Amino acid sequence: MRNFSGLDELVSAKGEHLGYSEWFDLTEERVEKFAAAAGFSTQEPGFRRAAEGSAVSTVHPGCLTLGLLPSMMRAVFTVERARSGVNFGLEKVRFPCPVEVGARVRGGAELSGAQGVPGGWLVSVRMTVRIENERRPACVADTVSLFLV
Repeated sequence: MRNFSGLDELVSAKGEHLGYSEWFDLTEERVEKFAAAAGFSTQEPGFRRAAEGSAVSTVHPGCLTLGLLPSMMRAVFTVERARSGVNFGLEKVRFPCPVEVGARVRGGAELSGAQGVPGGWLVSVRMTVRIENERRPACVADTVSLFLV
């Protein structure tokens, strides 16, 4: 984990790769809990289920991957002496490769931008979620966080 002593130090890391989160196991239980919390069932469209006897498992929707981004970011870096940091939104999100239940994923973070605003900074981090043993990323998302001083 990379620990920044303050926002000035974080902002000076623009363009740098900050590191990777730990691996997250996308178990059937995690997918079922996410579906229940989001108000839908894994039996609904949006979940692709394999035909009987197929080696392919259930593929979960990309919103579960997006839901993991804050935890992944917290595992990659922290900023001391910031009063708070909140999710400000997403600029661009792509899902180049589906993620099957049972896969392991982790996020890599690159500080892609920082803009001073009254009372703090808007910080852009490109999160790239990788699937273990897969060449294509599961998700590439440009996140925006507001850090207050």
